[in-house]
Amino acid sequence: MSIKLEKGHKIDLNKGANAELNQLYVGLGWDPIKEKGFFGSKTIDVDLDASLLMFNEKHMCDSVSFRQLKSLCGSVVHSGDNRTGDGDGDDEVINIKLKDVPSHVTSMIVVINSFTGVKFDKIAEASCRLCNAGNNEELAIFPITGGGDFTAMIMVKIYRHAGSWKVSAIGEKCNGRTFDALLPTINAFL
Repeated sequence: MSIKLEKGHKIDLNKGANAELNQLYVGLGWDPIKEKGFFGSKTIDVDLDASLLMFNEKHMCDSVSFRQLKSLCGSVVHSGDNRTGDGDGDDEVINIKLKDVPSHVTSMIVVINSFTGVKFDKIAEASCRLCNAGNNEELAIFPITGGGDFTAMIMVKIYRHAGSWKVSAIGEKCNGRTFDALLPTINAFL
Protein backbone atom coordinates (compact mmCIF):
# COMPACT_ATOMS: atom_id res chain seq x y z
CA MET A 1 0.00 0.00 0.00
CA SER A 2 1.44 3.36 -1.04
CA ILE A 3 1.65 6.25 1.40
CA LYS A 4 1.16 9.83 0.21
CA LEU A 5 4.09 11.59 1.85
CA GLU A 6 3.79 15.05 3.28
CA LYS A 7 6.39 17.19 4.96
CA GLY A 8 7.36 15.59 8.28
CA HIS A 9 6.07 12.05 7.59
CA LYS A 10 8.34 9.15 8.53
CA ILE A 11 8.19 5.53 7.37
CA ASP A 12 10.18 2.40 8.18
CA LEU A 13 11.33 0.76 4.93
CA ASN A 14 12.03 -2.60 6.58
CA LYS A 15 8.68 -3.08 8.30
CA GLY A 16 5.90 -5.56 7.57
CA ALA A 17 5.82 -6.91 4.01
CA ASN A 18 9.06 -5.05 3.24
CA ALA A 19 11.08 -6.59 6.09
CA GLU A 20 13.56 -8.00 3.57
CA LEU A 21 13.69 -4.90 1.35
CA ASN A 22 17.13 -4.82 -0.27
CA GLN A 23 16.58 -2.68 -3.36
CA LEU A 24 14.75 0.58 -3.62
CA TYR A 25 14.29 3.04 -6.42
CA VAL A 26 13.36 6.69 -6.54
CA GLY A 27 11.23 7.59 -9.56
CA LEU A 28 10.77 11.18 -10.67
CA GLY A 29 7.99 11.83 -13.15
CA TRP A 30 6.64 15.00 -14.73
CA ASP A 31 5.02 16.27 -17.91
CA PRO A 32 6.06 19.08 -20.26
CA ILE A 33 4.15 22.35 -20.05
CA LYS A 34 1.28 22.66 -22.52
CA GLU A 35 0.33 26.25 -23.28
CA LYS A 36 -2.66 27.34 -25.29
CA GLY A 37 -2.30 30.49 -27.30
CA PHE A 38 -4.11 32.49 -29.90
CA PHE A 39 -2.58 30.48 -32.76
CA GLY A 40 -2.92 27.05 -31.13
CA SER A 41 -1.05 25.25 -28.43
CA LYS A 42 2.61 24.56 -27.85
CA THR A 43 4.60 22.23 -25.64
CA ILE A 44 7.49 23.49 -23.54
CA ASP A 45 10.04 20.93 -22.44
CA VAL A 46 11.00 20.91 -18.76
CA ASP A 47 14.32 19.54 -17.53
CA LEU A 48 13.91 18.30 -13.96
CA ASP A 49 16.81 16.47 -12.35
CA ALA A 50 16.78 13.89 -9.56
CA SER A 51 19.91 13.63 -7.43
CA LEU A 52 20.85 11.48 -4.45
CA LEU A 53 23.49 12.71 -2.02
CA MET A 54 25.25 10.30 0.35
CA PHE A 55 26.43 11.48 3.78
CA ASN A 56 28.62 10.13 6.56
CA GLU A 57 27.55 11.91 9.72
CA LYS A 58 27.47 15.54 8.51
CA HIS A 59 29.63 15.48 5.39
CA MET A 60 28.71 14.55 1.82
CA CYS A 61 30.86 11.63 0.70
CA ASP A 62 29.30 10.86 -2.70
CA SER A 63 26.52 11.90 -5.06
CA VAL A 64 24.56 10.51 -7.99
CA SER A 65 23.01 12.85 -10.55
CA PHE A 66 22.93 13.54 -14.29
CA ARG A 67 26.64 14.45 -13.95
CA GLN A 68 27.68 11.21 -12.20
CA LEU A 69 25.40 8.27 -12.95
CA LYS A 70 26.94 5.81 -10.49
CA SER A 71 28.13 6.13 -6.90
CA LEU A 72 31.79 5.39 -6.18
CA CYS A 73 30.80 2.21 -4.33
CA GLY A 74 28.36 1.13 -7.08
CA SER A 75 25.35 0.82 -4.74
CA VAL A 76 23.43 3.72 -6.34
CA VAL A 77 22.81 4.11 -10.09
CA HIS A 78 21.00 6.91 -11.98
CA SER A 79 19.07 6.12 -15.18
CA GLY A 80 20.30 9.24 -17.00
CA ASP A 81 19.11 12.75 -17.77
CA ASN A 82 15.62 13.30 -19.19
CA ARG A 83 15.43 16.86 -20.53
CA THR A 84 11.78 16.99 -21.61
CA GLY A 85 9.42 15.15 -19.23
CA ASP A 86 7.78 13.59 -22.28
CA GLY A 87 6.32 10.10 -21.96
CA ASP A 88 4.52 8.09 -19.32
CA GLY A 89 5.80 6.86 -15.98
CA ASP A 90 9.05 7.81 -14.31
CA ASP A 91 11.27 10.11 -16.36
CA GLU A 92 14.36 9.67 -14.17
CA VAL A 93 15.09 6.76 -11.84
CA ILE A 94 17.70 6.28 -9.12
CA ASN A 95 18.26 2.63 -8.12
CA ILE A 96 19.60 1.93 -4.63
CA LYS A 97 20.95 -1.44 -3.44
CA LEU A 98 20.44 -0.83 0.27
CA LYS A 99 22.46 -3.86 1.36
CA ASP A 100 25.47 -2.59 -0.66
CA VAL A 101 25.46 0.97 0.70
CA PRO A 102 28.74 1.23 2.68
CA SER A 103 28.36 1.22 6.46
CA HIS A 104 29.95 4.68 6.77
CA VAL A 105 27.00 6.16 4.83
CA THR A 106 24.48 7.12 7.50
CA SER A 107 21.98 8.97 5.31
CA MET A 108 21.02 9.77 1.74
CA ILE A 109 19.10 12.86 0.65
CA VAL A 110 16.99 12.99 -2.54
CA VAL A 111 16.84 16.39 -4.25
CA ILE A 112 14.83 17.54 -7.27
CA ASN A 113 15.96 20.57 -9.31
CA SER A 114 14.52 22.41 -12.28
CA PHE A 115 17.68 22.74 -14.37
CA THR A 116 15.97 25.09 -16.83
CA GLY A 117 14.70 27.28 -13.98
CA VAL A 118 11.00 26.63 -14.64
CA LYS A 119 9.07 27.15 -11.39
CA PHE A 120 7.31 24.10 -9.97
CA ASP A 121 3.90 25.77 -10.05
CA LYS A 122 4.10 25.65 -13.87
CA ILE A 123 5.05 21.96 -14.13
CA ALA A 124 2.29 19.42 -14.69
CA GLU A 125 1.99 16.12 -12.86
CA ALA A 126 5.32 16.19 -11.04
CA SER A 127 5.88 13.61 -8.30
CA CYS A 128 8.64 11.66 -6.63
CA ARG A 129 8.03 7.99 -5.78
CA LEU A 130 9.83 5.47 -3.59
CA CYS A 131 9.39 1.91 -4.84
CA ASN A 132 10.45 -1.60 -3.92
CA ALA A 133 12.74 -2.53 -6.82
CA GLY A 134 12.15 -6.22 -6.20
CA ASN A 135 8.45 -6.15 -7.09
CA ASN A 136 7.98 -2.56 -8.40
CA GLU A 137 5.50 -1.85 -5.60
CA GLU A 138 5.11 1.84 -4.86
CA LEU A 139 5.86 2.39 -1.17
CA ALA A 140 5.35 6.16 -1.03
CA ILE A 141 4.67 9.10 -3.31
CA PHE A 142 5.44 12.77 -2.74
CA PRO A 143 3.46 15.09 -5.08
CA ILE A 144 5.42 18.22 -6.02
CA THR A 145 3.15 19.97 -8.51
CA GLY A 146 1.53 23.33 -7.84
CA GLY A 147 3.74 24.16 -4.91
CA GLY A 148 4.61 27.71 -5.83
CA ASP A 149 7.49 29.93 -6.77
CA PHE A 150 10.51 27.61 -6.34
CA THR A 151 12.87 25.65 -8.61
CA ALA A 152 14.08 22.89 -6.28
CA MET A 153 12.91 20.67 -3.46
CA ILE A 154 14.78 18.68 -0.87
CA MET A 155 12.47 15.66 -1.01
CA VAL A 156 13.36 12.93 1.46
CA LYS A 157 16.07 11.66 3.74
CA ILE A 158 16.74 7.90 3.68
CA TYR A 159 18.68 6.99 6.80
CA ARG A 160 19.83 4.14 9.01
CA HIS A 161 18.28 3.80 12.45
CA ALA A 162 18.46 0.85 14.84
CA GLY A 163 19.50 -1.58 12.10
CA SER A 164 16.90 -0.66 9.51
CA TRP A 165 16.35 1.94 6.79
CA LYS A 166 13.84 4.72 7.41
CA VAL A 167 12.51 7.62 5.34
CA SER A 168 11.74 11.11 6.53
CA ALA A 169 9.79 13.38 4.17
CA ILE A 170 11.50 16.78 4.11
CA GLY A 171 9.62 18.69 1.38
CA GLU A 172 11.77 21.82 1.73
CA LYS A 173 11.15 24.27 -1.11
CA CYS A 174 14.30 25.98 -2.41
CA ASN A 175 15.77 27.66 -5.45
CA GLY A 176 18.71 26.33 -7.42
CA ARG A 177 19.41 24.65 -10.76
CA THR A 178 21.65 21.92 -9.29
CA PHE A 179 22.01 20.25 -5.91
CA ASP A 180 25.26 22.16 -5.27
CA ALA A 181 23.27 25.36 -4.72
CA LEU A 182 21.21 23.63 -2.01
CA LEU A 183 24.03 22.18 0.13
CA PRO A 184 23.83 24.87 2.87
CA THR A 185 20.11 24.16 3.28
CA ILE A 186 20.55 20.37 3.03
CA ASN A 187 23.04 20.40 5.92
CA ALA A 188 20.24 21.49 8.29
CA PHE A 189 18.49 18.13 7.71
CA LEU A 190 21.40 15.83 8.53
